[in-house]
Amino acid sequence: MISILTNFDSRLVKLEKSILPLYTATQKLNQRSHNIDRALSKIDEIASSYEGIAAEEALILRGPQSGQLEVYIDTLERLNAAIAFKALDGDFREKAHLVETGAKKLAQLYTKLVAEGSSGSPPIAGLDFTLAMFPPSLLAPLKPVVAFLRTLPLPSTHPSHPAAQIILATLKEAQRGYADMRGTWNRKSLETHAKRVIDRAETLDGVITGRDFGTWVDNLLRLAETEFTLLTDLAPLSSPSLLASTYDTLLNPLLTLFTDTLSSLTSIIKRSLHKYTFHALATYSALSASQGRWEVLLTRRGEGRRETNELRDGLNAIRGVCLRSFPEFLADLKLAATGTGKGGELGVGLADFTVSTVQYLDRIPEVQEAVGSALLAMGDGNWKMGDGKQVGKAQKQTTSEVSETMLIQHYIFDVVKTTVHSLTTLSRTQRRGAFGSIFLLNNISYFFSRLVVKPTHPRLVELVTKPTADLLASAFRTAKAGYFDANFSPLMQALSEDREKEKVGSSAWKAAMKEKFTRFYDILEEVGERHRMAKVLEEDEVGRKAVGEEAVKLVVPSLQRFTQKQREKDFSKSNVFFFFRW
Repeated sequence: MISILTNFDSRLVKLEKSILPLYTATQKLNQRSHNIDRALSKIDEIASSYEGIAAEEALILRGPQSGQLEVYIDTLERLNAAIAFKALDGDFREKAHLVETGAKKLAQLYTKLVAEGSSGSPPIAGLDFTLAMFPPSLLAPLKPVVAFLRTLPLPSTHPSHPAAQIILATLKEAQRGYADMRGTWNRKSLETHAKRVIDRAETLDGVITGRDFGTWVDNLLRLAETEFTLLTDLAPLSSPSLLASTYDTLLNPLLTLFTDTLSSLTSIIKRSLHKYTFHALATYSALSASQGRWEVLLTRRGEGRRETNELRDGLNAIRGVCLRSFPEFLADLKLAATGTGKGGELGVGLADFTVSTVQYLDRIPEVQEAVGSALLAMGDGNWKMGDGKQVGKAQKQTTSEVSETMLIQHYIFDVVKTTVHSLTTLSRTQRRGAFGSIFLLNNISYFFSRLVVKPTHPRLVELVTKPTADLLASAFRTAKAGYFDANFSPLMQALSEDREKEKVGSSAWKAAMKEKFTRFYDILEEVGERHRMAKVLEEDEVGRKAVGEEAVKLVVPSLQRFTQKQREKDFSKSNVFFFFRW
């Protein structure tokens, strides 16, 4: 049995030795077969991958087509994901190049849509400004493009991405293009209205011109505020520093237009400051009201440009013009005292500077804030150019104690005082004093009535102080006394009693009395003729009647006393009053 088993084991060993080479060869064949299968599988996989990349490349190179924006964006997102998770693959740089190309194509689409929304003719609705809004039909396709562009790899977020630097440069260029196009478009929408303000400045009232300019500046600020909101929504690069830089570029055309428009308006004002004083004051008032909103605009322009303030520069320029206007106005009033009018002879009507001064003072309440601010900057009394400090103040006050309203009151006092002085000086230049007295009475009465008795502007009352009113009242009383003295004193003198040496009732005495009567009526006729030629208080019926009554009360009692002494009964008050119906 042992012998059989031993023999069987020997045979098994021989069989194993004979089969082993075959088994080994078979294993090698199986390994080779497996390797061949794996190689074929890998080849198929690589071929399939290259087919996919070729398809993606063709899609990206064509650019985003109408209705395929989502597909385009999905493809780019897959490529970015592949780069992020398979950074060691051989097609890494090829995929990065495709992402770069896709970013450029989307940036071109972004620029195209922005250009379409910033071209053509701005909306014009008659004389009113209409805000040029970005078309809603273009916002719908633009917003998903912006949303994806903001997800693209940048050096700050993907420092290892090979296309990050180029993508950043591409987006910066697109954003600069946005700022240039929107800035040019917005300037275009404001230019027509800016030109209209300048064209109308020489023909419109000064306060209205200033308000027109203020409305235009308000529209500019409203447009700038709207554009900042739009930029925040549509900027591909939304970091605060890049937004500020882009916004500054966008604002440049608008701010240049603002500076040019204000310079044109200032040039018009400087050509004839006495004529366009209220253009300057109203413009200064309008710009002052916009300072708060302008400061907000400055904070959005970036750190490097916050020191540049076009509104502040414009305010300083126009304020300089306003400061010049006050002493120049007083100088013109003083100079008026040396003129005799266009006809050589002064006349008795209202002087041009009397009417213009009343109109000037009537307008001050409409631009009171600007006047007060300018006078405060100038300093109390400095508008008199070295003629001394304000008259009528109880004691010297410091700048901190003097309010803007007080400064306006002091300035009006000096204007009134200078006007009264010039009128008085002019009245004395008349060759015939009686006509000069009528001239002075007419002008002072007009001045007094319009500023104190019946002021045209209700707010002017609080600016005409008691010293100013007292000055005008005193000037009116003086003018009226001078008028009575120049016109009716000769009548009184004609009736004056002379201590004649001749006896009462003698022929010489009778001749002297007859001569007095003749002289009286000659002068009375001359006074009547003068008043028919030179109207007294022509526009003030009540004042004219009151002065006439006073003249009657002055002359008639003297005439009555004279006639009673001469026992003449045909002289009466009615005989004389006839001559005062001017």
